[in-house]
Amino acid sequence: MTRLVYKIDQEVEKKSLLKHPFYKMWSNGELSLHQLQGYSLEYFQLVKAVPEMVNNIKLKLQDSNLQNRVEDSHKEESSHIQPWISFATSLGIPKQDLLNYVGNEKTKNAVSSLVQLTEKSVDEGICAMYAYEIDLPNISTSKIDGLNKFYNMSSFDATNYFKIHQEADIRHAEIWRSIIKDIPDHKHELCFNAAASSLDAQNLLLDAVYEKYIRPYN
Repeated sequence: MTRLVYKIDQEVEKKSLLKHPFYKMWSNGELSLHQLQGYSLEYFQLVKAVPEMVNNIKLKLQDSNLQNRVEDSHKEESSHIQPWISFATSLGIPKQDLLNYVGNEKTKNAVSSLVQLTEKSVDEGICAMYAYEIDLPNISTSKIDGLNKFYNMSSFDATNYFKIHQEADIRHAEIWRSIIKDIPDHKHELCFNAAASSLDAQNLLLDAVYEKYIRPYN
């Protein structure tokens, strides 16, 4: 493990979304159906943007083998939109309502920040994506456990998106990690900052959900 990967991993642990109040409530069975529905609407804005984020990086890569691997990830991310739609509809959100929803202001800012990170240098974009995907298998497992245990949601439609990410993001993160190890030392600070900003934007998205769907009812 390189020093940069180690530093990013430490930052991921420090700012893990599993420590966010919203995900803690999910894991403790404290969310209402309305709050889960709100989450499905807001987070869909990021789900739709992830293929663009991956493509932004792919377009900057010089190595054709890496380009092909990242293109495979791009196609896979594009295929994840439908499973999220299925998750939202399993919560009672009509498909058209989900597709028409544009997110609140804080959600838009969070997603925009993540997209912009992948529009910077290829190394910054890769570190931002690594910080996004490395913890998703753990997060997905926690979500499935919560859905099964507390919300009586174990159907294929309700859990498939998260089951996909238990496995897919292990592979995706490994692609990013394999590139990060070759980033020269003089770029480490810049790239670490991109990873930290990615984590901040991810937490901002959960802040958006918490402030709109949790706080008014507490």
